[in-house]
Amino acid sequence: MSEPTTALFRDDFYLATAEGVVTAVHEDGSVELDQTPFYAASGGQPGDTGFFERADGSRIMLGETRNGETKAVILHKPIEGQAVPAVGEELTLHIDWPRRYKLMRMHTACHLLSVVVPYPITGAAVGEDESRVDFDMSETIDKDQVTADLMALVAANHPIYLQWITDAELAANPGIIKSKNVRPPVGMGRVSLVCIGEDSSVDSQPCGGTHVSETQEVGPIHIGKIEKKGKENRRFRIRFGDAPT
Repeated sequence: MSEPTTALFRDDFYLATAEGVVTAVHEDGSVELDQTPFYAASGGQPGDTGFFERADGSRIMLGETRNGETKAVILHKPIEGQAVPAVGEELTLHIDWPRRYKLMRMHTACHLLSVVVPYPITGAAVGEDESRVDFDMSETIDKDQVTADLMALVAANHPIYLQWITDAELAANPGIIKSKNVRPPVGMGRVSLVCIGEDSSVDSQPCGGTHVSETQEVGPIHIGKIEKKGKENRRFRIRFGDAPT
């Protein structure tokens, strides 16, 4: 039975390097650690990549981070052909920070989009350069206006922070969940609420992903396309950069 991994990213999204001890190595080469800053793929956000640094300075490159049999277990999968560490080995863990930071900015942008487009979310996928968010809606909406509203939230530089509630408190307040299909991570006793604005004045929703600390960090974003995916489903593609003229 795997021991729970201490997920350092839950309390510090900006932690890019940490120490860890190998607690298990599986037949497929995936590695468990006592603690890790690596985010495991979940809720539409990809898992982190990066590398382990060994005591001799050599590196074990990682291609995937995912959950094990439960979300309390985090597995780090080396790229094929890489060395495999030993149980008990002490490693320095390095996230591919430029990639993670782009995902943090983009995931935050998706939250802002859910504020500008206040409809139930039916699906989402966070990417490094483009993300998609699907909404349960049939209304026609102007993508240029959505872009303008998004950039107004970015420019206002609202603070972003976490609040923690218990699983029981979430169960008693199901209305705070915006997604119809993706449930927030429960089963660990507490759930993080991503809050935007002073006293959650802009938004508050349960989410286990990683985010920036203020909206201005998102940078220029725009809606590249709005697609009709069924009678009552619209897919918004959100991209980095200014809208093309």
